Amino acid sequence: MDINKSLKNNLGLLLKSKNTNNAINKNKKFVQSFFNIKTNLGYQTATSNSFFQNSLEPSESENKTLLNKKKIAPINEKEVEYEPNLNIKKEEEKKQKNSLILKLEQNKKLVQLEKSKLNNYDYNDEEDSNSNNSKLKHSKWKLYKIIAGHTGWVRCIDVDPSNKFFVTGSNDRVIKFWDLATGKLKLSYTGHINTIRKIELSKRNPYLFSCGEDKKIKCWDLETNKAIRQYHGHLSGVYSISLHPNLDVLVSGGRDCVARVWDMRSRQQISCLEGHTNTVYSVKMQENEPQIITGSSDCTIKLWDIRNGQLLNTLTHHKKCIRDLLIPNKEYSFISAGADDIKIWNCPEGKYIRSIKGSQGIINSIALNRDGVFVCGGEDGRLFLWDYDTGEIFQKIKVPVQPGSMECETQIFECKFDITDTRLITASCDKTIKMFKQIDEEDDYDEEEEEEKIDRFKNRYGINLDENDEGDESDEDDE
Repeated sequence: MDINKSLKNNLGLLLKSKNTNNAINKNKKFVQSFFNIKTNLGYQTATSNSFFQNSLEPSESENKTLLNKKKIAPINEKEVEYEPNLNIKKEEEKKQKNSLILKLEQNKKLVQLEKSKLNNYDYNDEEDSNSNNSKLKHSKWKLYKIIAGHTGWVRCIDVDPSNKFFVTGSNDRVIKFWDLATGKLKLSYTGHINTIRKIELSKRNPYLFSCGEDKKIKCWDLETNKAIRQYHGHLSGVYSISLHPNLDVLVSGGRDCVARVWDMRSRQQISCLEGHTNTVYSVKMQENEPQIITGSSDCTIKLWDIRNGQLLNTLTHHKKCIRDLLIPNKEYSFISAGADDIKIWNCPEGKYIRSIKGSQGIINSIALNRDGVFVCGGEDGRLFLWDYDTGEIFQKIKVPVQPGSMECETQIFECKFDITDTRLITASCDKTIKMFKQIDEEDDYDEEEEEEKIDRFKNRYGINLDENDEGDESDEDDE
């Protein structure tokens, strides 16, 4: 009985202690000695064993109180399942890594495409062909010929209705005729005393009309190669002219903020269209409607009645200068190009239809062929090619500066398609004429060949251009 009392006292101390593990370790020797004594005495009863076991193991309530005092959370083996959670986290990390790798690969492809744009002058090769939205069937265009002959900025272009030659006007005050197939110079006209801003060939008569900053409008007979008529009336430079497709009527617009209607045969002014507050950059006449459309740098487009010269409507959607107007053959509408946007309008009321976006900078000229290829050229020296129906850009072309010109002289003043719509001609600020054609699927387009052509052009014309620097200084001063 004395042994049992000592056990109870020692076990009570164990239960009251804060750290059960340390207390049990300290009293292991006492427990072992107790078992040895019991076996020696032959004192083996069920009550003593159960009492000993119950006294050694604390109750659940006592265990919880001790753990709460230590601020240690209880551990249940059934609830400990860390391995599947860790696997889920690892899988999520793998997915994130894979997504990052894909994004990096896509960025690398984009960088490669941007490099190819600068080297090949192309816009997109891989993405548009793989995308589901790219249902465009337009083949790409490439530069195949550079023509040098003018000593000033090439301002305007027009193509012969028979598609045998094209005509250019320049700051050097000369009109030049070029063979469309070979690009060789055929003839030159002189008569203007200042920059030639616009030329247009008549489809009904063998006449060429030209206007310039010398306030003159000239009519040239292509059979005699002489100027047969002049139209006087503008108080400043004339920037644009347009011929009626069916009537002998001519319209001109210029820096005096008015558009003037002329009788082609009698050289008399029919009417003066007043209303703009700044330079009239572009004028057009409708074929199926007695209507004149004018675009000005006052950011407005005006519609006029050709019969009485009255103003029909004023369109104020543009926020910047309007440089060019175009009347497409495939629909009854007209297109306006400004420094801010390209807009399409319905005829004859002038209702807004939609915009074509994607260009950058000031747009000087726009063109559209029968296949639905819409082109614009501007002051940044780039050509933007759209699909007219969808309004999506499918190519951008950037041509390097030609020898004898500065890097900033890359502006495109006018662009036009030939009659077959298979060749594109541009008039540039670097005193050259550039010709583009579509790339056939059978043809292989090599970058090295294009670079070799440009190098040949530099080697061929570089010496001549350097020798003529003294002669060009007087022309540049006039510009």
